[in-house]
Amino acid sequence: MERRRLGRTTLSVTRLGLGLAALGRPGYVNLGHGDDVRGSTDVVGLERRTHAVLDAALDVGIGYLDVARSYGRAEAFLSSWLAARDIGPEVVTVGTKWGYTYTADWRVDADVHEVKDHSLATLRRQWAETRALLGGRVDLLQVHSATVESGILEADDALDALAALRASGDVRAVGLTLSGAGQATTLQRAMVIERDGHRLFDAVQATWNALEPSLGPLLREAHAAGMGIIVKEALANGRLVRGPEAAAVASEAQRLGTSPDALALGHALAQPWADVVLSGAATVEQLRSNVDALRVVLDEAAVAALGALAQPVDAYWRQRRALAWT
Repeated sequence: MERRRLGRTTLSVTRLGLGLAALGRPGYVNLGHGDDVRGSTDVVGLERRTHAVLDAALDVGIGYLDVARSYGRAEAFLSSWLAARDIGPEVVTVGTKWGYTYTADWRVDADVHEVKDHSLATLRRQWAETRALLGGRVDLLQVHSATVESGILEADDALDALAALRASGDVRAVGLTLSGAGQATTLQRAMVIERDGHRLFDAVQATWNALEPSLGPLLREAHAAGMGIIVKEALANGRLVRGPEAAAVASEAQRLGTSPDALALGHALAQPWADVVLSGAATVEQLRSNVDALRVVLDEAAVAALGALAQPVDAYWRQRRALAWT
């Protein structure tokens, strides 16, 4: 699988990465997730499932893995897999996130699944937890779901601490992930934050898909300025393959001789500014289907059909917030 440098960092990443949000805990905001993991939602079962999907990812050459403190036991599952398979840092690049605390206690029907707090105290606590599990294997440390409202962009003590972690070599790069209708505003403000005369944030992980492509021009600008770009939610939390919008994607996929998920991921991979596009596969079968995205060639008709699916930003995120944990 093609590798490239993540922005101007020293990190080597593959075009397709694997995120463990749907594997580290029994519940996730993805259409059909409950059916995908049915029968293996206890800790032991999910760890086995995670290892199987990671094995499949390794087999096809995926070399970027994405976890977070709030993804249940995703960091622990990744840690046990790295140890069991004796996977070295030259094989996979690891990105994780801090800022959300998992609170569902392994319940899918929890009232609150995660709580956001971008304070220095949370950074220190969660970084210690991450180090206890992953040791020195974290390459990219990201603020999880940074927003203007969360206060992280003005939290000088936390920003200073992130810069110090990079300067000390504890992590090789610092980034942020985005969510919500304010993605553009957050990224614009983050791009000008500096420490020691250099941009603080080396990379950004953002939502981009056929339903919500609005951030594309700014991501192009950020990439041109040297930031690494990681695309998440390229399947729109399953809406492009299982939701009301899926029929149009399926029609184009059939015409091009591929699967709907591969087409949606291939659409993101076709963006010249996208360094990594994340698969959120919860099964080995999904992962193998997702990998077909690397062979998708979009023609003008497909680009037009997918472009016609774009929704107003506020409408997209209103529907995104209404999705249930399953």
